Parts: sequence; C-alpha cells; structure tokens
Amino acid sequence: MKKTIYDKLVRDKIPKIIEKSGHNPMVYIAEDNEYMGRLYDKLIEEIEEFKENPSSEELADILEVCEAIGTYYGISLNEVKEIKNKKFKERGGFSKKLILKEVIEDG
Repeated sequence: MKKTIYDKLVRDKIPKIIEKSGHNPMVYIAEDNEYMGRLYDKLIEEIEEFKENPSSEELADILEVCEAIGTYYGISLNEVKEIKNKKFKERGGFSKKLILKEVIEDG
C-alpha cells in the first residue's frame, strides 16, 4: 500500500475525484484559524505555480483563493473590483513598469 502525504487545503470536490479514481483520501474540516492559514499557504502555492507557468488557468487558481479569502471576511469580489477601479483611476496601474528607487525631500 502506497501512501502520499499532501497536508494542504484542496478544492471541495477533490476528495470525491480521488475516490472515483479508486483511492481513499483522508480529509478533515479545518477550524477557522487553521483554514485561514491554509488559504494563505494556498495563495503562495498558486502564485509560485503561476510564476513557473504563467497561464489563464494558474491565474484563475489565484483568483479562486483570493475569492475564498474575501468570502471568509465578508468582502465581495464586486466590492474589490470597484475599489481596484477607483485606485486605478486615482493612482494608475503597473503597465509603465515604474520602479521608485528613492525620494529626495527638500529641506
């Protein structure tokens, strides 16, 4: 019998998918504080995957985790998009690739 340890947050349907493939997943439901820590770990994991393979699929995974974090805190994706758009209008985006090295203050 082969056992592979993952010890990470997975999407809700993953255990059923594993079962359908003839394997036996061992899962539990995390308490809130562990859940949030696992979501942050998952976000870092998904960002690393995107860095290795920049694609729509990997970016969608990042968005899925961000949406789960927002849902936990009662923040809607629509609210986030509105704030994003407001910040874009006021401060711009990142398309100019500007790097701020320093600010010299007079006096």
